[in-house]
Amino acid sequence: MPARPPASALDPAIAARLKRNADGLFPAVAQQYDTGEVLMLGWMDDEALHRTLTTGRATYYSRSRREYWAKGDTSGHVQHVRGVALDCDGDTVLVKVDQVGAACHTGDRTCFDAGELAPVVRDTSRPGPEESARGRSPRTADGNRR
Repeated sequence: MPARPPASALDPAIAARLKRNADGLFPAVAQQYDTGEVLMLGWMDDEALHRTLTTGRATYYSRSRREYWAKGDTSGHVQHVRGVALDCDGDTVLVKVDQVGAACHTGDRTCFDAGELAPVVRDTSRPGPEESARGRSPRTADGNRR
């Protein structure tokens, strides 16, 4: 459970819109402000969000160390905050940042550089090679449409 100050300094109007998990945390997605590149996922509570909004540095709550950390304090890979948005459900924040250096603790640019997963379901929004450009059903071997 996060070690929170007795009273949060976060604007009460913002705090009222947040939905938190049982530990008082919510996910924060960091995105490169100018390219839209998704950099990482971190966790925040009210105090981490308050620090992010007031210092201009992305601040997260470490669930393993149980402490706040401003991205880049030890690595130098700072996230300068350019904007913060709350999603429609109030359970996730998007932190638009100007990332200096690697965002991932592995040294990769993003935490999502480990490789893409192959899709299980074929994208049906685009015709496959056997389908006509007009979107007709593909033909079977005997020339009939399916």
